[in-house]
Amino acid sequence: MLECLTTESIVVILSNMKATLLVRTRIIYSETAFAELVLWRVPKSVVGSTHSFKYSLAYVVHEVCVLRYDNETGKGDHLHFNGEESSYHFITPDQLIADFQRNIERWNDENRDS
Repeated sequence: MLECLTTESIVVILSNMKATLLVRTRIIYSETAFAELVLWRVPKSVVGSTHSFKYSLAYVVHEVCVLRYDNETGKGDHLHFNGEESSYHFITPDQLIADFQRNIERWNDENRDS
């Protein structure tokens, strides 16, 4: 279940680079669904992104990650929805969270009978 919240790329922490954790939270939607949000301000853009944030936002239902926004190193800003990956145009952290929430609502609406 938690594999959707991590990337397969190698993570390196350099002691001379300070990242600031802005958000790390889990939102429980039901007994079978939750969202996990992690957002960092980083001193240098992640490779593939043009802003100073590193993030991973995931929506998990019945132990399956059904929606994820992230900016994995080398891939840049993108989202996973309905089994497909597409690019994401990052504007601000607030807009990212609003877009994530909107897609959670969309997924719930499209899958209410499952």
